Amino acid sequence: MSDEISKLPPQVQERLLRLNQLQQTLQSILAQKQQVEMELTEIEQALNELQKLADDAVIYKAIGSLLVKSEKAKISADLNERKELLNTRATVLGKQEERLRSQLKDLQTKLQQDLSPVSPSQS
Repeated sequence: MSDEISKLPPQVQERLLRLNQLQQTLQSILAQKQQVEMELTEIEQALNELQKLADDAVIYKAIGSLLVKSEKAKISADLNERKELLNTRATVLGKQEERLRSQLKDLQTKLQQDLSPVSPSQS
């Protein structure tokens, strides 16, 4: 397989390498985006549960393997701050995904042109 690639013109080899790199980067971005979305869902659920509790309810916050007593208002503020940060991160990842998909599409088009046999001109 790599023998076949080495027979291609250097420009095509570079494009194939770049295509592979972009695909790997896109996979990484998608995995990060999925992780952020999962955490956002968990935070939304936690905030919804917090709203159902009385202001003086006893609440514990998980810190590593410990549960530490805390106040509803403090936990709510922490969760809202984390939610805002994750929403910003999700927006950035979404823009990176969009840009990478565009670059991949352009590169795939160029590679298809590079690798397609030259068709005889029709007149």
